[in-house]
Amino acid sequence: MSESQTETGMRIVDQVFEAMQASILNGEYRSGQRLRIRQLASSLGTSVMPVREAIARLEEVGLVETSPHRGAAVKVFTAEELLQIYSVRLMLEVEATVQGVTTLDADSRARLEDEFAAMEAALAAGDAADYLDHDEELLAIIYGAAGNPVLVETIRVLWLRCRAYKFVGARRVLASDDVSPLLKHQRQLMRAIDDGDPEAAGRVTEESLNEAILRIRSALEE
Repeated sequence: MSESQTETGMRIVDQVFEAMQASILNGEYRSGQRLRIRQLASSLGTSVMPVREAIARLEEVGLVETSPHRGAAVKVFTAEELLQIYSVRLMLEVEATVQGVTTLDADSRARLEDEFAAMEAALAAGDAADYLDHDEELLAIIYGAAGNPVLVETIRVLWLRCRAYKFVGARRVLASDDVSPLLKHQRQLMRAIDDGDPEAAGRVTEESLNEAILRIRSALEE
């Protein structure tokens, strides 16, 4: 196989991976849903090989699980697993918030406003997936200001693993008459930034994640 053929094949795998990942993150592929390779290849307009490779990569990032008898399926996270993920998020994201707010510059602060406006627009349109995308980008701007890309990459992997849970939660709030809870902590974060108070910003992040942990623990008790 020539080098150009190899590069083309890799681009196809990347495209299939990104398409499948997006379908998992936006809820099109539901938790527990079986991923039938030939059916996916047909719908994505490709051969089975790129789909197989994409599924292997999705398993590596924790979005898919395979078993000998059932094949590949979108991973179902138990409440216990979600609690473990959020506990690690709590440790990492509070520190990332404090460090990021300490060094955030004016340009980055302006980008936070853009992401917040995009979140409001997504909620007005009833688009939970778009809301979550911009919410994560807003946080990534803050965390990225800390200057530790490994920290941000690690947090992003954890976001991927609990995305289905976040998506269901956002859709539940969207179905109510009041979407303000989906904007509360982001408003508080930006207020703390404007006050020049990284410790207050850290407390906002801690409160946000602790609220999620309490919801998960309630599910465990039920």
